[in-house]
Amino acid sequence: MADAQNLAPAAELAKKGSKPFAGESEKYREARTSLLAEEIELRRQIQHVAAQRRALPPGPVAKDYRFLDKDGNELGLIDLFGEHDTLFTYFWMYGPERERPCPMCTSFVGSLDIPAPDIEQRIALAIVGRSPVERQLAFARERGWTHLKFYQTIGDDFARDYRALTDGEEGIDEGAAVLVWKRDGDKVRLFWAAEGGFETADPGFDPHLAPDPTPLWNILDMTPEGRGTDWYPKLQY
Repeated sequence: MADAQNLAPAAELAKKGSKPFAGESEKYREARTSLLAEEIELRRQIQHVAAQRRALPPGPVAKDYRFLDKDGNELGLIDLFGEHDTLFTYFWMYGPERERPCPMCTSFVGSLDIPAPDIEQRIALAIVGRSPVERQLAFARERGWTHLKFYQTIGDDFARDYRALTDGEEGIDEGAAVLVWKRDGDKVRLFWAAEGGFETADPGFDPHLAPDPTPLWNILDMTPEGRGTDWYPKLQY
């Protein structure tokens, strides 16, 4: 991103880029231009945060976590990189004790399936769960997913070390985990992980990433109704 000091003011760009639609009122255009300036500032903040993320110092070296692929082969975390030096893993809530996977996880994983080949031009992409791979793939086929690679964790160290599995009052609490890894020679380092939960959420909002990659939330945020209170996805409609 260019030096912020060299950027044109957002309001100036908004004025240049704001063009009226047929039949709109002067009041609408004035409000839309003001909003466009805020959207430009938001875009710049997103770029600033992404640059700050890329500048993180080397993260901790990961253990030699083990996984099973669709053919039953045992693999190490470093094997999931394939030809790439960066790996994006999503641990989804589909443990063996669950009859069906988490609807929110399903919504997000589904949004990755179609663009997976595009994503994998630059990085490796892996969906990781505690259920057997065949069980994960059976659900993937049910949903019509065809591009994603699924892996089963061997043991629960991976899930516990990255806060996706904790001991609750009524047994095991399973959550999701967004984790990005970097190959460092023959080692793997954690580059970045989504952090924060209800303790970091603002009043009236579910905890989510910033920016959040989930299309469901982002699309609803563009509508006059917003997310509302009944936005949560379902496995069947």
